[in-house]
Amino acid sequence: MDAAAKAADLRRMKRLATGLLVVATLIFLGFRWWEVNGGPAFAGYVRAMAEAGMVGALADWFAVTALFRRPLGLPIPHTAIIPTKKDVLGNSLGDFVGENFLAEDVVRDKLASVQASARVGEWLRQEANAERVTAELANIAKGVVTVLRDDDVQEVIEQVLVRKLVERPIGPPLGTILEGVLADGAHHRLVDLVCDRAYDWVSANHDLVLRVVTERAPAWSPRFVDELVADKVFVEIQNFAWAVKTDPEHPMRKAVDRFLAEFAADLQKDEDTIARAERIKQQIIAHPNVQNFIGQAWGTVKTIILDAAADPSSALRTRVCDGLLRFGDRLATDAELRAKLDGWLVDAAGYVVRHYRSEITTLITDTVARWDAQETSRKIELQVGRDLQFIRINGTVVGSLAGLVIYTVGQLAFGG
Repeated sequence: MDAAAKAADLRRMKRLATGLLVVATLIFLGFRWWEVNGGPAFAGYVRAMAEAGMVGALADWFAVTALFRRPLGLPIPHTAIIPTKKDVLGNSLGDFVGENFLAEDVVRDKLASVQASARVGEWLRQEANAERVTAELANIAKGVVTVLRDDDVQEVIEQVLVRKLVERPIGPPLGTILEGVLADGAHHRLVDLVCDRAYDWVSANHDLVLRVVTERAPAWSPRFVDELVADKVFVEIQNFAWAVKTDPEHPMRKAVDRFLAEFAADLQKDEDTIARAERIKQQIIAHPNVQNFIGQAWGTVKTIILDAAADPSSALRTRVCDGLLRFGDRLATDAELRAKLDGWLVDAAGYVVRHYRSEITTLITDTVARWDAQETSRKIELQVGRDLQFIRINGTVVGSLAGLVIYTVGQLAFGG
C-alpha cells in the first residue's frame, strides 16, 4: 500500500473513532435529559453506558494523540512523545537491534541454520540462473571498464607493469620456467613438431639440395656426377630427418634436451647468459612495434572486454557461465565444500558483528537523528496510526460496557 492509500485509510479510521465518540455524546445528552425529566428506569442505564463510553473514548483519544502531537495544542507535560523523544527513541531502537538481532551468537546460529551454500548451489546449478549471474557480471564489467579513465589505466600499465618488467632481470625467471617445462617433458611436443616440419621441408626441397651441391661442385665435375652426389646427399639428409622424427630416443633429440637443460641453468646462474637475455629483452621492449603495442594495450584490452561482455555467445561469457554451472553443481553435491563455505560465512559474519556492531546500529540512530521531528511523527503515524485508532474504538466500546456494569452493580447494591 502506498503513502496516499495509507493516509486515506488513516483518515477513514479517525472519522470512525470520532464518530463513535459523537454518537456516545449524543446518546448521553439525550438520555440524561430524559432521565432528569421523569424518563423510565432504563434511561439511567443507557445514560451511564454512554457516559462511560465518552470517558473511554476521550481518554484513549488523548493517549493516541499524545504520541504524535500535543492534544488541542496545549503544552501538557509528556505529550508529543515521538517528536520530542525522537533521538532517544532512535538510540533505544539501535540498542535493541544491536542487542537482540546483531548479537554474535544469534547471527551465527541463524546463518548456520540457513545453509546458504546449499541454497546457492541449487540455485546456481540452474542454467537460467547461471546465465542471469553471467549477464549481471558482464554488466558490472562493462560499468567498471567504462568508468575507468583510459589515461589513468594506461599510465598504470606503462609506469608500473612495464617498469617492473624493465627493472627485473628476465633471465632467472625464464630459466626457472624452462627448467620446469623440461622436468615435465612438456617440450617434447614442440620438438616433435619441429622434427615433423623439418622432415617435410627436406622432402619438399630436393631441387634446392641439387642446386646447392651443383653450385659448390668443382667446375670440372660432370653434371651427371653432381646430380648423383646431390641425390645421395638428399637421401642421407632425408633418412636422418626421418630417424630424428620417428625415434624418440634419437641422439639428436637427446642433444636437444641436454642443450635446453644447460641453457635453462645458464639463464639462472651464468652471468654472461643473463646479461645477453637482458640485452635482448631491452631490444624487444625498445622496438617501435612493441612500444606501439604498449601504448595501445589498454585500448585493446578494453575493446576485447566490452565486446565479450556485450555478446551473450562470446567465449568469455560462455566460459563464465559454464564455470558457474560447475561451481553450483559442486556446491549442491559436495558436503565438505558446503561445510567449508558455510563455516567461512559464519566466521565472517561473527567477526563483522563482533567488531562493527556499534557502527551498524549507528546507521539507525544517525538516520533517525537526521529526520525532522514533525516529519518523523507523521511517517510513524502513517504506518501505525490506523491500528492505533482501534484503541479509541475499543475504548469507546469497552468504556460503555464497563459503565453499564458499574451502574448496574450500583443499582443492585444500593437500590434506586
